[in-house]
Amino acid sequence: MSWINTVIFDLDGTLLDTLEDLADSVNAALSAEGFPVRTLEEIRTFVGNGAEQLIRRSIGNGVDDAVVQKVLSVYKAHYDHNCQNKTVLYPGIAELLEKLKADGYKMAIVSNKHQEAVKPLYEAYFETMIDVAIGQQAAYRKKPDPDSVFLAIQALDADRERAVYIGDSEVDLETAKRANLPCVLVTWGFRDRKQLEDAGGVYFADTPAEILSFLNQYQPE
Repeated sequence: MSWINTVIFDLDGTLLDTLEDLADSVNAALSAEGFPVRTLEEIRTFVGNGAEQLIRRSIGNGVDDAVVQKVLSVYKAHYDHNCQNKTVLYPGIAELLEKLKADGYKMAIVSNKHQEAVKPLYEAYFETMIDVAIGQQAAYRKKPDPDSVFLAIQALDADRERAVYIGDSEVDLETAKRANLPCVLVTWGFRDRKQLEDAGGVYFADTPAEILSFLNQYQPE
């Protein structure tokens, strides 16, 4: 095995293409509360900081917090029942996870998606491959704070010095920096490569196979 033996994955935009289901639920909640709907590309730019920020960005500025919480509640209820309508694994992800598991890597998911939504997606797609899945919960701060990453590493009984974080956004990059982990940014997710480069990304993967290449070649400085 390579130096790295533990892989922490983001979920949305990294392992799963969840964008259409997210957009459908956001727009259902906006419509229910009398707000204009958003385009798929707008919502792509809004995701990454958890459900509340997604709703705040979708509503726009100047809205009373009580209204935001009402729309958020409608969104969560809708999404929890519709999170698997259009969501799919990105091509090559199943093969990547199978290879990592066969090679003995410890793996976890750390997401800013609320825990109630992470759980059914984990059970549907990853339960036989990945040992730990942590979503946003009141008990700890969401990414880019590294609390949930440290919790995942602890749950895996893993060595932080031999872990890597895999994500698709500037939030993931900042999370990895705060956790003092190397970060591989995938280019098939919710941000394009230029955005990730502008955010300060160093390591990139255009395909899941390139994640394997990184793991095989990485050496700590």
